[in-house]
Amino acid sequence: MIYIVTMVGNLGLIILIGLNSHLHIPMYYFLFNLSFIDLCYSSVFTPKMLMNFVSKDNIISYVGCMTQLFFFLFFVISECYMLTSMAYDRYVAICNPLLYKVTMSHQVCSLLTVAAYMMGFARTSAHTGCMLRLMFCNVNIINHYLCDILPLLQLSCTSTYVNEVVVLIVVGINITVPSFTILISYVFILTNIFHIKTAQGRSKAFSTCSFHIIALCLFLGSAAFMYLKYSSSGSMDLGKISSVFYTNVVPMLNPLIYSLWNKDIKVTLQKTLLKIQSRNMFSLEVIM
Repeated sequence: MIYIVTMVGNLGLIILIGLNSHLHIPMYYFLFNLSFIDLCYSSVFTPKMLMNFVSKDNIISYVGCMTQLFFFLFFVISECYMLTSMAYDRYVAICNPLLYKVTMSHQVCSLLTVAAYMMGFARTSAHTGCMLRLMFCNVNIINHYLCDILPLLQLSCTSTYVNEVVVLIVVGINITVPSFTILISYVFILTNIFHIKTAQGRSKAFSTCSFHIIALCLFLGSAAFMYLKYSSSGSMDLGKISSVFYTNVVPMLNPLIYSLWNKDIKVTLQKTLLKIQSRNMFSLEVIM
């Protein structure tokens, strides 16, 4: 059910934003890319996980495992920086509204998006390259529901020191840099909100930001708990629980949070559904 909601929500946002030209602005440009990332990285491991739930043979090949690891990390890391770009976009929109169109030009938005994907590719290549150099012996049962870094390191019969250093440095950067950037952006945003004169305007802006912050905390907090803790069999079980949030729950919540509390999205969705309904009625009248 979570996967169905994730697919429908993110695919629906992608189609809705793509078909409506008045939504082709920076905010929805980043939301379009966020939905694309959530859609892709949920599909990297969830179909295989669901197959394993009903199959007697929980088997994945070495090539399949490394491929799953690469694309999973690529989309997760890209999401970290896409969320950072979205927080910066909201900061400019709320704190510098008169310079918004100049600051968040098409070129700037494209540059931020390409940078997010390039960060994901570069750092995923570092993780996957270090993983490919390891040797795996007789023990081949992955203590996880997907091919992730830490569960695979536990299976190695060669030294994992380099991998652990890379995890500490790269994951540390991927968590701390977006977290601090987003935190600073929202501090300025909330400070600006408190200067709004009307209570209704403050309440609306604060409620919207609060849901965004909850989604960000779930994603970055659960990812930090998974990767920046001491790796042991006991902590790995807790890690699997925390990873459920950033691998399954957050991709489902993002389209709900960024659409249900967004007036433009709701109005556009209603208009689109009415158009589809009127076309269907017209087709029925023509046939009759």
